[in-house]
Amino acid sequence: MSFLVSPGVHVREIDLTNVVPAVATSIGAIAGAFEKGPVSSVQTITSEEQLVQIFGKPQSTGNQFETFFTAANFLQYADNLKVVRAESAIVNAGANSGILIRDDDHYQSDFQDGSGSHGEWAARTAGTHGNGIGVDICSSARAFAQPLGSLNLVNGAGAVGDLSITVDDQDASNATIAVGDIISFQTASAIVATVNGAITVASKTLTVDGVSGTLAVGQRVIGAGISDGDVVVKIATVTSQTVVVLDKAITVANDIPLVFAASGGTNVESGGQEYEVSSVSGEVLTIKLLDDPAGAGLQTIIPDNSLITRRWRFSDLFDTAPGTSSWATANARGEQDEIHVAVYDTVGDITGFAVGVNGQRTQAVMEVFPNMSKNPLAKTSQGSNNYYSDVIFAQSRFIYWTDHLSAGSNWGTDIASGTDYTLVSGVDVSTLTGGTDDYSTTNGEIELAYDKLEDTESLDVNLILGGSSSITADTEANMDTHVTMITALCETRRDCVGFVSPYRAATVGVAQSIDATKNVIDGFNTCPSSSYMVFDSGYKYMYDKYSDVYRFVPLNGDTAGLCAFTDQVADSFFSPAGFTRGNVRGAVKLSYNPTKAERDQLYKARINPVTNFPGQGVVLFGDKTALSKPSAFDRINVRRLFLLLEKAIATAAKFQLFEFNDEFTRAQFRNLVEPFLRDIQGRRGISDFSVKCDGTNNTGEVIDRNEFICDIFIKPARSINFITLNFIAVRTGVSFTEVGG
Repeated sequence: MSFLVSPGVHVREIDLTNVVPAVATSIGAIAGAFEKGPVSSVQTITSEEQLVQIFGKPQSTGNQFETFFTAANFLQYADNLKVVRAESAIVNAGANSGILIRDDDHYQSDFQDGSGSHGEWAARTAGTHGNGIGVDICSSARAFAQPLGSLNLVNGAGAVGDLSITVDDQDASNATIAVGDIISFQTASAIVATVNGAITVASKTLTVDGVSGTLAVGQRVIGAGISDGDVVVKIATVTSQTVVVLDKAITVANDIPLVFAASGGTNVESGGQEYEVSSVSGEVLTIKLLDDPAGAGLQTIIPDNSLITRRWRFSDLFDTAPGTSSWATANARGEQDEIHVAVYDTVGDITGFAVGVNGQRTQAVMEVFPNMSKNPLAKTSQGSNNYYSDVIFAQSRFIYWTDHLSAGSNWGTDIASGTDYTLVSGVDVSTLTGGTDDYSTTNGEIELAYDKLEDTESLDVNLILGGSSSITADTEANMDTHVTMITALCETRRDCVGFVSPYRAATVGVAQSIDATKNVIDGFNTCPSSSYMVFDSGYKYMYDKYSDVYRFVPLNGDTAGLCAFTDQVADSFFSPAGFTRGNVRGAVKLSYNPTKAERDQLYKARINPVTNFPGQGVVLFGDKTALSKPSAFDRINVRRLFLLLEKAIATAAKFQLFEFNDEFTRAQFRNLVEPFLRDIQGRRGISDFSVKCDGTNNTGEVIDRNEFICDIFIKPARSINFITLNFIAVRTGVSFTEVGG
């Protein structure tokens, strides 16, 4: 504070209200192989539904289902699980070839600039899950919808099923019919003409030539320049070949076919039917009634020389054809900058609907992105970024943009007024391929995935799930490698507990219980001693609703989940075992059910038995850590008590940094810690405590080293593991006080 020079009242505040904060104790974490999702990136999952949405369903290959159901089983008890998908020989499907894009950060650093020869698109997730994603780009009104000319029917007019027609007068330079296009027929009389000269907005006039008939007042103008849906554009006056148009100006280039339809005519077959093109061979088209699972042919006989109009198969999902955005017009940033993009399922693996199956077109569409801009500076009317690469990155769940169309010159550049972005005459269609799965991960790959959970400052984790102990091979040695890796992670963090199960063949399919017990004990015998680890005895048999089968799944997800459940109903310093808090959910049976004698052997070997008690369910019947020496820390509740105390008090202690090491600060810290410990004592977590933080342990030498020391003595509460009931028979006439004291 500054020095006071003249008399006055100076007010200041001193905050002595700090408390030890509450800390999380139920956050789980797991790493392993998954069907899809970000790679080598920590994702927070709150439910099994979200687990499936982001990381996919369980797979039988490489026993990947063990990892999936370990995570899913934990989520039966808790709602916060950190998941890391291990990187292995997996790649994202792409428009050209498969590439690995681990997550959004990796995309932004290595792919967002469009460098490399990756094609226009890549799947959002690595693996075969991305194969079969279709992406259509519509960049022009011509591609969006246009009249083509007259037609002749070759065969099958009016028949149910596919119909082959030959299209005459199709100008290949102006239009191309592709598989998936939607076509309709003009049943009223019409006149086809070609624009000869640009049309100005001011006069709303155009000159036509090649007129096949007489133009008349009242006729509608149908063509690529009509982009306002049902807006009717009628001829007002006719002077030779100059036409004055009412309602709107037509903005089309030269040599675009237009149709001048009779007044009251319709641009679809009678009844409103439209047809999807299923194959194209020269001028011969095969068509089916649009979105009709029966695939019926023409509903009425269409006469020769009727007009055919085609449109992009997804044009009905967009309000208007792409053109020049209002932003580009207002800022003089080029013309024809808009594109539409549709993302859809070509094979039905994602949505259950395949776009090529008649009647499934709409259901197969997963995302649409209308009126995006090719200009990297473009904004929407609300002021948000409208550059198509950025919009796709920010909003799509299924694809990344990786490059511009090779034919799209000026795309991705900021161009001046009077300059056109190149239009693609047809719709650009991409089907993503080349995505690969790899569920047979190596120990090294799994270890790298678990390493993503190592940073204690950026990531809060309390319970590490080991998942499958059989990464490369289902052997005792491989399990030891896996357990050692999990142990190293927990002891590096020193704020969490790891949970592991034995290798699969130790108990699954083992006929004799005594042999299973020996296998489990032998398997864990060489694993490190650590109070930060918990071993369980085997696997539970549960229903896999995704594959409609029953499977044996490791119990470590449930064991960790019981700790989270204990946090909900009691406190982390209570034991998660027993009939009150240790009931395992979803178990049909166990891979083996140890007897009392076998449970004794397991317990001496640091292994917590999981037992099926008839009429009482499947129960975790032990609360030991993997610490081999006798200690208070050989119990789960004590280890988790100290993790809670250490984390909470250490968090509070950060606020003492850079203060003075004097009696005021020391007293302030004691007054912070002691009420917190009294609260824990009142909740039965500790029986007694003492806090020493004074001049005896903060000596001059400590102060001169810029250190601060507080010694906190704790007597932890102990869980009951053994109950002795003495039943004593007493002779008649003998007082109980004489024998019982």
